[in-house]
Amino acid sequence: MQRSASAIPAPESTRLRLLVPADIPQAMCLKEAAGWNQTEADWARLLQLQPGGCFALEHDGELAATAAAILYGTNLAWIGMVLTAPVHRGRGFARTLMGQAMGFAAASGAAEVGLDATDMGIGLYRRFGFEDVCLVERWGRAAGMDFDARYGGAADAWAPDPELDARAFGAGRMRLLASLAAAGEAAAIARSGYAMGRRGSRAACFGPCVAESAELADRLLAWFLARHPGEAVYWDLLPENREAVRLALRNGFRPLRRLTRMRHVLRPDAPKIQPDRSLVFATAGFELG
Repeated sequence: MQRSASAIPAPESTRLRLLVPADIPQAMCLKEAAGWNQTEADWARLLQLQPGGCFALEHDGELAATAAAILYGTNLAWIGMVLTAPVHRGRGFARTLMGQAMGFAAASGAAEVGLDATDMGIGLYRRFGFEDVCLVERWGRAAGMDFDARYGGAADAWAPDPELDARAFGAGRMRLLASLAAAGEAAAIARSGYAMGRRGSRAACFGPCVAESAELADRLLAWFLARHPGEAVYWDLLPENREAVRLALRNGFRPLRRLTRMRHVLRPDAPKIQPDRSLVFATAGFELG
């Protein structure tokens, strides 16, 4: 049975509420304590896309923990940014916020909920009924590396194919892609593939990238690296896509950390979400899917 938010009350001396833009500076402190790469713009994007799905837990007037759920159509909700200040860990704050996020997803009619779990959080998510789907890895390219111009970098104006992306991801996410494109880094190739990028607090982010072939993905990666010469770069990929791994290795990337992609089915009667992960050369990020 799906747990409701009311079944998991906030601990005493705390206040459960929606996250708001004024919380972003304190949310950045939680993110920094975890060593993550998000920026204030990333927090603002979550609040713009799903203001009713971003949650905060206050303790003594200070932001102590967060969680966010984004809806992708009626098929999928994605949970991310489950963060707790180190001083408050072990007090059930993440459990409270997960109950709130899951309740939001269920009330919104989502058929499934997905997330990318760290080793620290995976036990909590399994208690909420999440099951393993596949691995997702963050690969990194160190600052100061040369860009090999032999691979070009040519790409067309931003014009993604919604059907191609839905095949790759398993659900419609054009609102997210439009928001990412507004940041200024998006290119496509003949509607057969696209790539995006954005700034991070520690490294530039390559992704999402969806392509019908490794050759197209190679061109899109070259386009991105040409925009970030000499910078440190993060690339979140699915290691089961061996072509993505091959491209990463050839371009000087090395694995940094591993998470587990998980899902929880809320409506067993709904058609199963079946993404074509062979098309996914880079994910949008752990908090976005």
